[in-house]
Order: sequence, then structure tokens, then C-alpha cells
Amino acid sequence: MSVNQKTIKKEVSLEGIGLHTGNKVSLTFKPAAVNTGFTFVRTDLEGQPAIEALACYVSDTQRGTNIEKNGVVINTSEHVLAAVVGLDIDNIIIEIDAAEPPIMDGSSKYFVEILEKAGILEQDVERDVYEVKDIISFKDEETGSEIMIMPSDKYEITTMVDFGTKILGTQNATLERLSDFKKEIADARTFSFLHEIEMLLDNNLIKGGDLNNAIVYVDKPLSEKTMKKLSKAFKKDSVKVKPNGILDNLNLHWANEAARHKLLDVIGDLALIGTKIQGKVIATKPGHKINTQFAKKMMKLIKIEKRNKVPQYDLSKPPLMDIHAIMKLLPHRPPFLLIDRIIELSDQHVVGMKNVTMNESFFIGHFPGAPVMPGVLQVEAMAQCGGILVLSTVPDPENYLTYFMKMNNVKFKQKVLPGDTLIFKAELMGPIRRGICHMQSYGYANNKLVVEAELMAQIVRNPEK
Repeated sequence: MSVNQKTIKKEVSLEGIGLHTGNKVSLTFKPAAVNTGFTFVRTDLEGQPAIEALACYVSDTQRGTNIEKNGVVINTSEHVLAAVVGLDIDNIIIEIDAAEPPIMDGSSKYFVEILEKAGILEQDVERDVYEVKDIISFKDEETGSEIMIMPSDKYEITTMVDFGTKILGTQNATLERLSDFKKEIADARTFSFLHEIEMLLDNNLIKGGDLNNAIVYVDKPLSEKTMKKLSKAFKKDSVKVKPNGILDNLNLHWANEAARHKLLDVIGDLALIGTKIQGKVIATKPGHKINTQFAKKMMKLIKIEKRNKVPQYDLSKPPLMDIHAIMKLLPHRPPFLLIDRIIELSDQHVVGMKNVTMNESFFIGHFPGAPVMPGVLQVEAMAQCGGILVLSTVPDPENYLTYFMKMNNVKFKQKVLPGDTLIFKAELMGPIRRGICHMQSYGYANNKLVVEAELMAQIVRNPEK
């Protein structure tokens, strides 16, 4: 069942302290257009640079999942991203006036609450979901950590964690439905072991922590010197160990809160795949390093499959539009009319066809003895196909002209030769506004992707009509 993309209805903000810097941080969630995905914006830097939340930008996973693009850094992104995914949001702008989101209580709780206040808005473009067909796995031989995903009718996650300590031992957590995220996972707080906290304090790396935003498991004897150090760092008169082995001032929400928080981290880290997933994730001893390595692998696999997934059409059926109908819409004429048929047309996409023959005028000079269709004309043909899409939105298309505005990420994959049948598919990347159309376009021949590009075009009234 198809589902439309979602964003939030209005802008919302919250403030807190950065865990590792101790500085006050302001974070604002803003609605975003379709196909935007999750994008961070650093409002404290000149030009307010943006960085997309994608696995290809992961730079470090030592104390959280950190992403970097062109020198722009976002640290510990996972709790914010988990909240966004947990509320089933597709598109959002996350403005932040520091490198690190506020730690809040160490969970996703406060991000979920503020996003719910913003409200969820359904958008007018269908969501792209990657349906897992086969088992995909990734294992870190050194640590024994492993993540795998298998086919399922929904997105579900199980984490199995072995901390190798008596105090925690082995824990499991499961999220069967994303709709249960708020109730079952969002409140699970981050945790550390006492020896890790000491190391961070000794290296001045945890300035914003206190006993309210991290569960501290005591995995070693607590000396008087360590107690004084912790009391000073956490601004408490004293600290003590509770019977369940954690430092005082915190009560566990669940006995397996540590495993639930690991599941929260998995959700946030796998958000970096950049595509919604339908499948069951099983994560054994997960951590930010293997989570993000798996996200990179999934991102690459999805990209390859999308490129190689050639749509199939029955070309023996009567076309939706023949050459005569096309010429009523497009102002182009031979030899520069490069579309022969329109096979499909909706308010979001168009599919067109061109038969490439040796009679094409461009083969005379490109190249004598080795005819190859010029790449620029392949792009032009895709644009004409997209022109049909945008011109179909006006009642009098014969009175309009279509002009290129921009081309991005143009890639030519295979040669197009005489005798080939080209199939072009163009899909909207956002709503058509003021006659401007932003499309992702693909060209196929011989069951292979031959060309792809992001195209932007505009229709304007013909001054002579």
C-alpha cells in the first residue's frame, strides 16, 4: 500500500546543553518540501551551511554518530534522527546553532514531544520505500557485532546486546511497529559505564553531562577519590551506588533500558540510509560504528538497484499520446522533436519513448563510421518528456514555451546507437510552482540505464500568442 511523504505543520524549537561541550544549544525543526529528507543547518556559521543526514557523510563514531560535509560538522545526531524516524516523518529541516544537538535527558523523549506539538502534515508525493527482498548482513569480525535485515511486511527492529559485564549481562529489546516508538523506545536514555565516564572526565570531554542525562553503570569499585571527582563533575553533594548497580538520582524506566537505548541508536543511525526501509533488522551487539557501516552498505545497494531497475512497458499497446498529440503540446518540431510517444502520464510522472534510427540528422556528424547519439540530445529528449508533464498542468499548452533552467548530476552510463529504443521516465522532485518543474529523469535502452539527470525547466507564455 502506497503512503505519501510527511513533514511537520509548523516550526518548533527547544533548548538544552551539549553533552560534550557543556554549551547552551538551540535546535529548531522546520517543515521541508517533498524529497528533502533530513537536513541539518548550522545557523551559527556564515551562510548557514546545510548537511544532509546521509551515511556517506559519517566522519566519526567514537562518542556518537558525527557527520561532516565541506567542513560543516554535526555531532551526536542519532537521538534527534531517531525521533524524526520514530514519528514516521520523511522531510524536515533541523536548524542548530552549534555542532551538537542538546543532550536533554539522553533520550529522544523531548524531541518527540516538540515534534508532536508541531503536528504531522501529509504531503502530495508518494513515499519511496525500499522493500527488502533478500537477507542483507554486515559483520565486524573484530568485535563480533553484526547487523542483518530480512524481508518483512513492515519496518521492525530487534537488538541483542552483550555488554560482557555482570552488572548488565545480556539484554534484548524489540520494536515490532514504528508506531510504538514513543511508548516503547523514545524514553530510553543513554548510558555509560563508570570507567568510560572517568576517562571522559579526565580528558575534559563531557562538560554537559549530569546524573539526569546518562545512566551510569558502576562496573568497578567506587573509590573515595572517584566519588569526589564525580560529585564535582555532576555538581552534587555526593554520589552513591544504588542496589541495581547504577549511580543515584536516576530510576530505570525499564530493566532493559540499555538495550532499548541501543535500539534507539540503531533507528537514528539507520536514518542515514536516506530511504525508508521495509524489513526486519536484527542487530547483535550494535554500536555506532557498525550501525553506520551497515547504513553505508544499504545506501549503496539501494542506489545500485535503483539505477539498474529498468521499468517494463508493453510497447505493443496504443500509446497514451502519439506524435500528433505530442506536437499539440510541445512547440518543438522535427528534426528537434525527440519524443515519439507518451506511454504514461500522471500529475507526478511521465514516461515517453523515442525510436533511434540511422536517419537521425545528428548521426551525419556524430560520428561518421561510428554513429552515437549525442549525450546532450539524450538530455534534451528527457527534458521534452518532462515538458509534457508540466505543460499538461495548464489548459492552453499550445500558448507556452518550455525552457531549461538547470541540470544537475547528469550521468551517461551507456552508448545509445541506431536501432535502440529509448524509454524516458521523469518524476517530480517537488510541486510545480510558477511553472517551474524540478524532475529526476532517467533514460533506458536495451534493459539498461543509459542516462540520468536532475532537471529543472520552466514554462512561459509564448509572446507571439
